[in-house]
Amino acid sequence: MGCDRNCGLIAGAVIGAVLAVFGGILMPVGDMLIQKTIKKEVVLQEGTIAFKNWVKTGTEVYRQFWIFDVQNPQEVVVNSSKIKVKQRGPYTYRVRFLAKENITQDDEDNTVSFVQPNAAIFEPSLSVGTENDTFTVLNLAVAYNNTADGVYKVFNGKDDVSKVAIIDSYKGRKNLTYWPGHCDMINGTDAASFPPFVEKSRVLQFFSADICRSIYAIFGSEVDLKGIPVYRYILPANAFAAPAQNPDNECFCTEKIISNNCTSYGVLDIGKCKEGKPVYISLPHFLHASPDISEPIEGLSPNEEEHRTYLDIEPITGFTLQFAKRLQVNILVKPARKIEALKALKRHYIVPILWLNETGTIGDEKAEMFRNQVIGKIKLLGLVEMVLIGVGVAMFVAFMISYCACRSKNVK
Repeated sequence: MGCDRNCGLIAGAVIGAVLAVFGGILMPVGDMLIQKTIKKEVVLQEGTIAFKNWVKTGTEVYRQFWIFDVQNPQEVVVNSSKIKVKQRGPYTYRVRFLAKENITQDDEDNTVSFVQPNAAIFEPSLSVGTENDTFTVLNLAVAYNNTADGVYKVFNGKDDVSKVAIIDSYKGRKNLTYWPGHCDMINGTDAASFPPFVEKSRVLQFFSADICRSIYAIFGSEVDLKGIPVYRYILPANAFAAPAQNPDNECFCTEKIISNNCTSYGVLDIGKCKEGKPVYISLPHFLHASPDISEPIEGLSPNEEEHRTYLDIEPITGFTLQFAKRLQVNILVKPARKIEALKALKRHYIVPILWLNETGTIGDEKAEMFRNQVIGKIKLLGLVEMVLIGVGVAMFVAFMISYCACRSKNVK
């Protein structure tokens, strides 16, 4: 009888040990299975989850405009006074609702090319006025409808998932022809997605045609987005710093006068990619710009929360599930003898024309699908692993204690 009991206790301990070991083995095996599935589904080819959402996003994207209405144009023209502006807006448009076009897979170099058609639908219910409102601003044509961005050629990830969505060329070129040196490179993705398995230490590089350059974002914080854990990546102030603070920005300074010998910061002269027009890009309200840029302008209130750009990345897949792209369009105004309105000016101004806020968030239906198909399965696997290990260890310890107790009684 004692032998039977001891054998039963040993058998229970062995079963517990097996369960614990199986749970331990399941951890790397489970992680390997998850990685294998993710690597398959993020590839940009027909039939994958990534491809379906890449061709046409299911996220509703809105582009809001705030116009800077100049309050004292005559004072500025006559006395070179500070420019007083008042922000009007938002004027809201729905954008990025058209599917990519001319999608062509290249099996030789594992790339896929496409163009992104642009269209905009005015949303009166999300706007403060109509498209016919008038303002006192300097002329700047903002055309969006019936245009297209591209051709883009990106890696599809079939041979190397770590390159998926990274841009190989833009408009047939591997550089931009706007900037000297490394500033002219096309780096990273278009920010709609990134290669999977994103770690907080990774710097995310992406190209934006709106600002005619590549830029980068760094990890800022962890955020819960509709029950999905995401990493919030932000554009750091250092990305807009003067060359003295960030030597990598030296090749973005292409002239010495307006930039005060490259000591001014926070604005980018993109005239070369805008047919020579004196256009400057910045963050809204000259956020992170040097004081000399904003000093001649009254009525600005830069705010980090309202005016910064961020991307919310699901780290396992690398998908961007929420974003806010914010930038400001400015125009350089300086004395000009042959232009009546400008010949009396005694200084130059970088005048804010408008700023935009383009936002998109994963919809409730897609968020639920994402939770079920990705997050839910990973959590379930983790739970199974922990239960097996926990139950196994508990069984092993309990049966071994009972066995030792029985042996001790038998010895006595």
